[in-house]
Amino acid sequence: MQDMQRYEKRAIDAMVAQLSPEGARSVFELGCGTGRLARQLLTDELPGLCRYTAVDVSGTMVAIAAERLAPFAARAEVERTDGSFPLRHRAASFDRFIATYVLDLLDEEELRCALSEAARLLLPGGLLGIVSLTAGERPLERAITGVWARIQRLSPRTVGGCRPIDPTRYLDAWLWRIRHAETVSSFAIPSAVVVAERR
Repeated sequence: MQDMQRYEKRAIDAMVAQLSPEGARSVFELGCGTGRLARQLLTDELPGLCRYTAVDVSGTMVAIAAERLAPFAARAEVERTDGSFPLRHRAASFDRFIATYVLDLLDEEELRCALSEAARLLLPGGLLGIVSLTAGERPLERAITGVWARIQRLSPRTVGGCRPIDPTRYLDAWLWRIRHAETVSSFAIPSAVVVAERR
């Protein structure tokens, strides 16, 4: 994620509010971009001893995020990943896993692998926070995301590679308990906000 687009902020704030960040001890962020969300959480939301680990596939984004998080270097780390799973981190070593506007960039197989990795990294009872582009509920939202999806199929780079998805479709009930799901719309662009508990 690069610095938040205007339509993203409300949805991300809604996710953070449902993640109970004040009780977190260890957070993992998949696709941290410039580190803007990590900086916000470390500054305003997370307890002082909470550990934060973030990864991204872009070396440029990792460098920007590392600089942004330099004041928190004692408890925050940013790493580059090649996008494959599993990651190097130990199983059951985090109590929060965040992916904002990342899963909608992945194809079906990659998306399922990312959620499998979230389940592996989270402790039982840990929380998964997802924000992604979604189809929307109102006619204008559906029209916009319908056009967006058609453009994405023809020329993914035109829309940054992302497509509307319903994240809840990929959360198996035996593994996840959905605690919160809503659609947040800004500028008629709808985003799915989902928080699920690792069983």
